[in-house]
Amino acid sequence: MPDERGQWWSAYRMRWKRRRLLWRSFRSRRDLVPVVDRTDRIRPGDVLVFTTARNEQLRLPHFLSHYRALGVGHFLFVLNNSDDATEAFLAEQPDVSLWQTKAGYKASRFGVDWITWLLFRYGHRHWCLTVDVDEVLIYPHCDTRSLPDLTAFLEQSDAAAMGALMLDLFPQGPLDQPTYAPGQDPTEVLTHFDAGPYRAERQLPAQNLWVQGGPRDRVHFADRPARAPTLNKLPLVRWSRRYAYLNSTHSALPPHLNLAWDGPACVSDDTRLSGALLHTKFLPDIVARSREEKARREHFGRPEDFDDYYDWLSSAPDLWHEGAVAYQGWRQLVDLGLISAGGWE
Repeated sequence: MPDERGQWWSAYRMRWKRRRLLWRSFRSRRDLVPVVDRTDRIRPGDVLVFTTARNEQLRLPHFLSHYRALGVGHFLFVLNNSDDATEAFLAEQPDVSLWQTKAGYKASRFGVDWITWLLFRYGHRHWCLTVDVDEVLIYPHCDTRSLPDLTAFLEQSDAAAMGALMLDLFPQGPLDQPTYAPGQDPTEVLTHFDAGPYRAERQLPAQNLWVQGGPRDRVHFADRPARAPTLNKLPLVRWSRRYAYLNSTHSALPPHLNLAWDGPACVSDDTRLSGALLHTKFLPDIVARSREEKARREHFGRPEDFDDYYDWLSSAPDLWHEGAVAYQGWRQLVDLGLISAGGWE
């Protein structure tokens, strides 16, 4: 009986937490100033992309071309204190709706409140992909099958979401040595990744995953692994107005959404379809961006705890090692057990 009471109380708490998050997002709508609103062009069945960005002119050309090639119907962007040419570039794109805000990134739960409002307003009953501009989604058969094909398979499998491993890509040599041109495929510059080990555990009460590993864990957080970045995400969800992201896209409410994925197969026997977000954070602009973000202090709950992390990235470390694996595509990640085709043949 105590266990049943505990489960009831946990479910009650999660319901109220979700309602509070939705209320926060509703209030945050006042932070958003429309720059160009083309949401009347969204069609039933469109796969939508939602993202928050700041000064991403370098990555946006490839980001848009990649997701357009996968069949995205519309992009919804929030720009936060952006002062480069990103706004002008996005405003010209016919499949983009754009909002600007000067409000605090940290105060908005690192942009999640703004995105949750847009998901509530425009994403209901759509498959919604919530990603950062430095995240490139790949999934089984992505070279021949579109996102609408993928979401149709997920619906046939009664899946409400698809999990993904955030896979840090890095160059061979110091981070500031390669050259990268806008529109270029970042995997031509960020050529390697860590195949493992990755560790995963399930956390209560939201039943969310916590996956860690990769080069940042290996090099910078080796002596304090609990502080290493979280690498599991839930980027693709058939959205409902009842849903809310809890911690970036690492977890969501209601808790059943977090059960869509059990992590990389190297630490799990899960066979459901999953993908990977190729993380292009380590393009050569990372050095200047790290110095800037340390000064802005808009990331992490206690920014001062991560000053040494930004100092480390500002030093242009070399993340390559003899065990690094050259990236070759989605089939390689399936063979390594990092993503699963989930029976999609």
